[in-house]
Amino acid sequence: MMKLDEIQRRLLLEVADLHEIPEGAYNIRSNSQSAGRQSTANIEITSKQEVSGLEVRIKPGTKRESVHIPVVMTESGLKEVVYNDFFVGADADVVIVAGCGIDNCGNQDSQHDGIHRFYLEKGAKVRYVEKHYGSGDGSGKRILNPGTEVYMAEDSYMEMEMVQIKGVDDTVRTTTAELAAGAKLVVRERLMTHGDQNAVSTYVVTLNGENASADVVSRSVARDHSYQKFDAKIIGNAACSGHTECDSIIMDQGRILAVPGLEANHVDASLFHEAAIGKIAGEQLIKLMTLGLTEAEAEEQIINGFLR
Repeated sequence: MMKLDEIQRRLLLEVADLHEIPEGAYNIRSNSQSAGRQSTANIEITSKQEVSGLEVRIKPGTKRESVHIPVVMTESGLKEVVYNDFFVGADADVVIVAGCGIDNCGNQDSQHDGIHRFYLEKGAKVRYVEKHYGSGDGSGKRILNPGTEVYMAEDSYMEMEMVQIKGVDDTVRTTTAELAAGAKLVVRERLMTHGDQNAVSTYVVTLNGENASADVVSRSVARDHSYQKFDAKIIGNAACSGHTECDSIIMDQGRILAVPGLEANHVDASLFHEAAIGKIAGEQLIKLMTLGLTEAEAEEQIINGFLR
């Protein structure tokens, strides 16, 4: 295990909640190098040969195990593209924790593009957590462009927690999913932008099998002069159910564009969308300020509760 400095350890804590080396399978990537790796009897992690990245193979029936694959970057000007593939065996039930933290104190842009592909076999269950975080006082940008592809076999289940709360200057987040009969996808995105940051989130979920379902929900806050776009489309090709929702708070001179999309190609496809954008309600602020909080403190309390 490569020794990590204080900044790298702080980034690991932010993006993967790691105070120390995790139990189970893991691969820690630091400044484009492997800082440590461990496989288990049921989870094998190997390096790709043709491109930078990993193959993670989870045996059928694996239960109550986890995989951690965090990335930290502290070198200004470093740019990388990483391809990670996950093969989840039938009836497995696992947690996969990813995420990237960039600390940029220089004047060159730093960028990590992580392409993750998930192949879930019949009855497999995955909880996937992806957190992005940026810090550093340099003029160089912190850029993160995650791409996620999900292929779900019959009766599989995937829950995705996608979080970006602080410090990322530019991000384009693209997620596609294809679901077979009885498969279920649940997405919970939490996003905050500030300063002049830009964030674009695109989801395209295709429900191909009978009783497939998807629930894609984004909660976001746009502060200062930042810009956000949430573009979510659910395609129903069978007797299925789908829901997409964008719930956003806009502040200062922030801008938000919500583009919900539904495409029904079957008479029994049941699809719904919701979108709401608005400022913090004045009565909420007043109520908290009567308890002794300043206006700024009251705003922070409301935002923290909203994004929880």
